[in-house]
Amino acid sequence: MSRYRRRKFAASIESCDEILQSNPRDQSVLFLKCRALTAESYIDDTEMEEEGVGEILLDENATASMPRPGTSLHRPQTSKRGAGIDQSIRPVSSSGRPLTGFARPGTGLRPGTGGEMSVETAFKGSRPGTSRPATMLGREVRLATASMASDPGAGFLNIERLNFTRIAARPPLAMAIAEYLVYHEANPRKALELGAECTTHAEFKDWWWKLTLGKCYYKLGVFREAERQLKSSLVEQDMVVTHLELCKVYLRLDQPNTALEHLTKASQTHPGEPRLILAIARIHDMLNSPEVAVNYYKRVLALDASNIESVACLAANHFYSDQPEISLRYYRRLLQMGVNNTEMWNNLGLCCFYSSQYDISLSCFERALELADDGNMADVWYNVGQVAVGIGDVSLAYQAFKIATSVDSAHAESFNCIGVLELRKQNAEAAQANFATAQKLAPYLFEPFYNSALLAFKMGNFQDAYLQVSSALDVYPGHSDSLELKKTLGNMFSVL
Repeated sequence: MSRYRRRKFAASIESCDEILQSNPRDQSVLFLKCRALTAESYIDDTEMEEEGVGEILLDENATASMPRPGTSLHRPQTSKRGAGIDQSIRPVSSSGRPLTGFARPGTGLRPGTGGEMSVETAFKGSRPGTSRPATMLGREVRLATASMASDPGAGFLNIERLNFTRIAARPPLAMAIAEYLVYHEANPRKALELGAECTTHAEFKDWWWKLTLGKCYYKLGVFREAERQLKSSLVEQDMVVTHLELCKVYLRLDQPNTALEHLTKASQTHPGEPRLILAIARIHDMLNSPEVAVNYYKRVLALDASNIESVACLAANHFYSDQPEISLRYYRRLLQMGVNNTEMWNNLGLCCFYSSQYDISLSCFERALELADDGNMADVWYNVGQVAVGIGDVSLAYQAFKIATSVDSAHAESFNCIGVLELRKQNAEAAQANFATAQKLAPYLFEPFYNSALLAFKMGNFQDAYLQVSSALDVYPGHSDSLELKKTLGNMFSVL
């Protein structure tokens, strides 16, 4: 128990194994081992998980194919609240949403321009050829993977032979086993059976078991039943974690407005709880309304000054609002709080560069490259190339973009920049090839389409230029240069 309190879970499990070898029926030790194994593999499941191949192929929940603007996560850019976002100033993620400054589950996938996940894109990893598609909820192991893992402490309970009726008579032990089944064994079906038995034993008055049933139904994809159980749990006991789980169900059902209404009422009931306000800010980010989200992030910091997600999102917002000095102060705060990774030093380097602190900027990028791995090194080199363009060193920029594409062959932004630099060298064919590669890798970016259209226009290929600029406007309807080019081409065709 001392080792468990000090979070030395492996040592605690070893001690429990020694006692269980001499007395396998010691329920207190069994309880402690369940708690230790659960704590060792516990994840915060109040966030929205990414959707894998399994969720897409087996999802039988029907949603509107053409929802009203602003009422669906699949059509956030048509929302009036997101109409003022300038993609030429603030870049978008692979799902077509503005970058928020904080990596969340689901934001690293590569869906289509509408933000919806498709089967074709789900089968593609973030780096093709080096990663497998997610086969179930993103942060949970697959059953095959779990069976091949050499974990001597796993499977100490014979799940198939558990007597749930006898376990339900011991509520503390039943709770420990239920959490063990959900978080360690990833077996929500058995946890659901245990929860149903324990709910009956508690005469349907225990909020914790109703919450557990809601979690299990959510993991099994039965969202309407999960909603019913979670609402019933709130009737018995108003808990913050239940509100968060319920809003997660609404988001999976593609009902962000319902989730916002529920979270707003919950935040009025629990005015000092930052997690509820943070959840509201996340949903506004999903709906492409960063201005509203920023106000909620500031409210979170008023309640919890060390909230990393809020600080990072505010820093990113100030950076893209042309306030790098203020953004630099936020990132320095994160550094003082102990955040030391590649992304942090990369962002510090960019803020220093745009704040005209060039000597510190280069040192930050060197530190970022030292900490980088194959997953984020391409982004660092891409930013080094942008800095090189800013200081006029075209050769360094070209080399940096080339290194970025060698590290990550699917880095579309670097291919687009290489195309621009090739065009400056009068290599029109190489430029067109790089633009085409960028379009294929990232159809959610408007820059490769516009650059390709401009190149085709200057070479006299007006038909191809019109098609390319139309594609650019499909991605970003408000791009003024594309609108002007399309108008020019339209006038030429009318004259002809």
